[in-house]
Amino acid sequence: MSNNAADLWTGGKDSSLALCEAELLGYEVRSLVTFVPSEPEFLAHPLGFMKYQAEALNLPHYTLEVNEPFKASYENAIHFLRAKYGIDTLITGDIAEVDGYPNWIKECNKGSGVEVLTPLWGRDRRELLEQLISYGFRAIFSCVKKPWFTGKWLGTEISEDTLKRLSALNAETGLDICGEQGEYHTLVLDGPPFKKSIRIDEYLKRAKDSLMYIDIQRVVLLDK
Repeated sequence: MSNNAADLWTGGKDSSLALCEAELLGYEVRSLVTFVPSEPEFLAHPLGFMKYQAEALNLPHYTLEVNEPFKASYENAIHFLRAKYGIDTLITGDIAEVDGYPNWIKECNKGSGVEVLTPLWGRDRRELLEQLISYGFRAIFSCVKKPWFTGKWLGTEISEDTLKRLSALNAETGLDICGEQGEYHTLVLDGPPFKKSIRIDEYLKRAKDSLMYIDIQRVVLLDK
């Protein structure tokens, strides 16, 4: 069993749930890792907000730049994580293949000696959201996409009520209720692994093409 695992962190519901599931399996998660392109534009998952999450989780957050050719860049980054930080397991929140492609991190991991753990892989979408809610995670919609959503969804927490609304949208439009096709993204404010809770005191709603997202202005960390 790994005693130096890292969670591939996006700040959203899937990476948060995967971290929790890995700890329940006995993995010791010691850090967060985010792979970042040279000129990142993370509308849904701002890097600045991830720093607050890392502080709330009391974990170091490593950001590693990746560039074309991406496969070689990811392979080098994974080798670097093992050599520099002694990381022996990478945890991902991936749920299923995207556009028919296999798990990207596993493809880039061959020969590194690092285990890739995918605790959410292949599981029922609704079950995952129900588990997120039952564990007590607080996740808000940080970015939504037309035509499935309106700006009213922004800042709303995932709950039993929103799960019902997502299921209705799924029946009506074919929406992936976990947003696996980019229909929506989330930011997590609290949950079992968090040592502190995050409160967003101020944000603006913005739009870019078919995307609507929150532009966070002020964040506060609260003791639990």
